[in-house]
Amino acid sequence: MSRSYRDRGVVLRTHRLGETDRIVSLLLEGRGKVRAVAKGVRRPGSRIGARLEPFAHVDVALHEGRTLDVVQQVETVETNAPLRADDRLHAAASVMVELVDGVAVEGQRDLPLLRTLRAGLAALVADPTSAGVFVDAFLLRAASVVGFPVLTAACARCRAPGPHRRLSVVGGGTLCDDCAGDGTRLVDADVVDAVRLLGDAEQWQALPTLARERPDARATAGSYARAYVEHHLDRRLRSYDALSGTPGG
Repeated sequence: MSRSYRDRGVVLRTHRLGETDRIVSLLLEGRGKVRAVAKGVRRPGSRIGARLEPFAHVDVALHEGRTLDVVQQVETVETNAPLRADDRLHAAASVMVELVDGVAVEGQRDLPLLRTLRAGLAALVADPTSAGVFVDAFLLRAASVVGFPVLTAACARCRAPGPHRRLSVVGGGTLCDDCAGDGTRLVDADVVDAVRLLGDAEQWQALPTLARERPDARATAGSYARAYVEHHLDRRLRSYDALSGTPGG
């Protein structure tokens, strides 16, 4: 049986290996997260090396290896080149791939996570001025995909119908007065609505309007999104600090 295969996905990270090779982490449609070695791609004139850049959507042929698969051929589906050419966009895309790289399991197919990543990267390319709000939305949407949805329509603990205005990171969303305790925050209804919008996977196009027309609610909801993901997924998003330090982040 052939040990070669072909798949499509997004390049998450690349690392140098020796003088001419590179290790590539990809999230693929059929195989989930895969680590592979791309041999000779750092030599001048390598066409494969130019295509295996972080954030690129690629069609790739690989051969199964004992520890790392081997890249044999790469075709570009979408370069996403603007994400590597601008510091702010690079920082935003880096937050997205850092989270995905941390939660994706090697060899475990996860199409919803891949689709969410592709949608987030596409949003950054389409509207670079809204990078910050796209990242915050991606965080909550990716958390939902891996089993930690933020709940705002009802109490996150007892499911009493909302709206409720006590927002809790640990509680998983808004809480009713009976369930709220230490660590909950009473917020304006605009903030709850902003959190709901950030977590709604169908609402990418509405996010720039949120950032433009309700900046205070968007900022509070964005801070909540980061805290929510870092708590429930138990990982610090180091790339987020770089995003916060860029203009418009």
